[in-house]
Amino acid sequence: MCGLLGLVCPTEADASASREAVASAMRCQRHRGPDESGTWAGDEVVFGFNRLSIIDVDNSHQPLHWSPEGVQERYTLLFNGEIYNYLELRQELIEQHGATMRTHGDGEVIVALYHYLGPAAVSKLRGMFSFLIWDWRRRVVFGARDPFGIKPLFYSAGPGGVAFASEKKSLLELAHRLRVPATLDRTALQHYLTLQYVPEPESMHQEIRRIESGTSFTISPGGRLTTDRYFFHTFRPTALRGKDTPERLYDRIADVMRDSVAKHMRADVTVGAFLSGGIDSTAIAALAREHNPNLITFTTGFEREGYSEVDVAAESAAAIGVKHVVRTVSAQEMMEALPLIVWYLDDPVADPALVPLWFIAREARRHVKVVLSGEGADELFGGYTIYREPLSLAAFEKVPGALRKAMGSLSTKIPEGTRGKDLLRRGALNLEQRYYGNARIFRDDQLRQVLRTFDPAVGHMDVTAGPYRESAGWDPVTRMQHVDLFTWLRGDILVKADKVTMANSLELRVPFLDTEVFRVAATIPMEEKVTKETTKYALRQALRQIVPAHVLNRRKLGFPVPIRLWLRDEMYDWARQIVLKSQTDEEIDKNAVLRLLEEHRAGTLDHSRRIWALLVYMIWHGIFVERTIQPRIPEPHYPVKL
Repeated sequence: MCGLLGLVCPTEADASASREAVASAMRCQRHRGPDESGTWAGDEVVFGFNRLSIIDVDNSHQPLHWSPEGVQERYTLLFNGEIYNYLELRQELIEQHGATMRTHGDGEVIVALYHYLGPAAVSKLRGMFSFLIWDWRRRVVFGARDPFGIKPLFYSAGPGGVAFASEKKSLLELAHRLRVPATLDRTALQHYLTLQYVPEPESMHQEIRRIESGTSFTISPGGRLTTDRYFFHTFRPTALRGKDTPERLYDRIADVMRDSVAKHMRADVTVGAFLSGGIDSTAIAALAREHNPNLITFTTGFEREGYSEVDVAAESAAAIGVKHVVRTVSAQEMMEALPLIVWYLDDPVADPALVPLWFIAREARRHVKVVLSGEGADELFGGYTIYREPLSLAAFEKVPGALRKAMGSLSTKIPEGTRGKDLLRRGALNLEQRYYGNARIFRDDQLRQVLRTFDPAVGHMDVTAGPYRESAGWDPVTRMQHVDLFTWLRGDILVKADKVTMANSLELRVPFLDTEVFRVAATIPMEEKVTKETTKYALRQALRQIVPAHVLNRRKLGFPVPIRLWLRDEMYDWARQIVLKSQTDEEIDKNAVLRLLEEHRAGTLDHSRRIWALLVYMIWHGIFVERTIQPRIPEPHYPVKL
């Protein structure tokens, strides 16, 4: 887990002149790799790297130069992430190809595999990654990003070249070298206020985009970027009949999860685990303990009843026999930390859960260098409560189209906050119209009131059209999962997981998001995912012998944050001052935002998520556009020897 920055220039002279600029731009992602830092220039490329040493700590330095036996100066690699099957791939390279391996790390495996297999090598990698390989002989850069988008990779192209980076801040630093402006993308802003995050491949700057998950690419100096999607998230629900009983499915799930956690435990440093109190993180921790009896788990909570899983997490930790560390977060700490967290995020993410995650990551880094976490279980196994909606709306599917349309019109006349209004409105819509992904902050009618630049031509279906097209003919629950894999998971869940943990130089690993786990999860039929009583049914059955009984059927909470209450009390004055001081008048109607805040404070309606989304954007704007907010960036420093 590290931070990379690669610049592909039109000429050697451009590369030579850019080395110091690349070294300077690396400093703003020093937190991603405080152990080592270095830059290298060769021909038309400049590579910079900050390393967080996890595997083969004393070797595997980057940029990593590799050539087959008897050849000089063939490849140079930048690699962020981990390859969990690197030991098996390393042995395969030696036995089948006669490769000479000079390190014991996973980075060398990537570049050697590319030498022997070409672009097809990426499909053999089981892990989280973004990487660049400069081929000296062919004078081309080949790169890729992992299948689920666990590791980020931004890029920007201009007359001065094409740059790739783990952090967007580095590309903003290089904008003058690339000779590109830094223009606010108002389409991305509208998507953000609708969805809670900026969807791939967008970023909040028009000139900076993201390599999409499951995609590889090539670029030559002075040439154009070409991309190829190498991984397709194809669900293939399979009916259970004959010898393929539900029990056999549950065994396959348990076996593949045990194998995934075992491989995710591979490290030359201490590995811990986050423990929220739910089934996903508890399963990961219980399986991890099989490999490390001294496992340490971490959780966070608040001093508000109903907004903490601390007690349940502690009970789970005791049941599986691990040491447990708790960090409680106050409203004051959240207010003080938010500007710094937004700086680390690069783009706004309006998920309040990222704030407690920040604090528990800071605490965890005092004890370990790597943590396991449960992200991805809901998307793969059908865990979100919203996935049960097709069951509750099944009656609407039998209503003739004209009558459903009339029901939708009727819902608009019902006052906001009235019970049943949203059910009636959603029941009148088909799946593609009503399901944006796992978050929906502002509807269009609400957005018109606060967004001065509102464009009716921009909608959530710009983002979801591809996943819906790819999933045509699947059952509605599986289609919702597919949409979330391409929207919510990689736009919100994985962004906050990567950015917030790496801000604290902590590597986060997600065993559910493994290609072998997906291969099994993709076959689960709809009735084994959601029922009228529960979600993730097959997963729960598979984990009966692994997790304590008290968490097996608990309602999902995650890291719930009491912003609904705090924005009425402790956070009200703070929020109002952010709105008043913000220079976002061109895009946002601040009077409308203040009205939302007052209505929320009065308890008339719950606007907490919409207010939070606007506050996070205004803080982001103050940092990256106005430059009026300047968080104090701490130098990575960890006195505890890990």
